[in-house]
Amino acid sequence: MVRLPLTPAEVGRGQRLGALLRRARGCRSMLDVALASHISPETLRKIESGRVATPAFPTIAAIAETLGLSLDAVWAEISQAERTVEDQSFLPVTRHPSLVSQHPLHIKYA
Repeated sequence: MVRLPLTPAEVGRGQRLGALLRRARGCRSMLDVALASHISPETLRKIESGRVATPAFPTIAAIAETLGLSLDAVWAEISQAERTVEDQSFLPVTRHPSLVSQHPLHIKYA
């Protein structure tokens, strides 16, 4: 089976997921959280480091349950940066006049 390369959005989402899980784990050991989630410590390490950008849903659900996180909260946090970028890409230029007017190649049209 050939795996398609991950998109930059998927890689970013995986990195945000890893950071969220590290913060939620706090001072608990990786071994403790992994065993309580019924996954290997190596899997948890790879997810937290962003090396596994698209972990299986049951794996994330088990880790979230162990850490007391709701899946809605996890999804909201890891997808927030994507929505911000998407929302900004559709804003008209006039909403950011200070950024436009400072650009050296800015040309004003009549």
